[in-house]
Amino acid sequence: MPEIRRARPDELDEVGRTTVAAYAAYLDETSESDYVTHLRDAARRDREAELWVAVGDDGTLLGSVTSCPEGSQWRELSQPGEGEFRMLAVDPAAQGQGVGKALVTHVVDRFRAQGAPAVVICSMTSMEAAHRVYLGLGFTRDPALDWSPVPGVDLIAFRLEFEE
Repeated sequence: MPEIRRARPDELDEVGRTTVAAYAAYLDETSESDYVTHLRDAARRDREAELWVAVGDDGTLLGSVTSCPEGSQWRELSQPGEGEFRMLAVDPAAQGQGVGKALVTHVVDRFRAQGAPAVVICSMTSMEAAHRVYLGLGFTRDPALDWSPVPGVDLIAFRLEFEE
């Protein structure tokens, strides 16, 4: 099980590179310039949201996730009080080892502890491995929140409701 903790300043460049590598298979010619810059800018995500990393026993960065607390400009789908996270990214060499599940579980547990009624996430339609992680953790599809940030990029939403 990886250690999950906040990213350190000296790790931000590596987090950016790892995020781009994790998304590389899903990017096309039209999304390269702006979105790759967005993915690479871990320092901004760390400043304007909460950037969490998964680290192996040997200190290797395995992945990251951006948690978007209330008031963060990184929130896109959530209603007031709900949790939201973005940019779940697992190093291609660590995929399939439970790193993504550990990162999502960490974020979900934090929002639950803070009293959020639900957590939402949107994902590219092609990110089927991530969808399996979300569904396996109890998320359900929420088509009412599906959207398209730019023509040709369709995002689908998932929601996890907490029982009261």
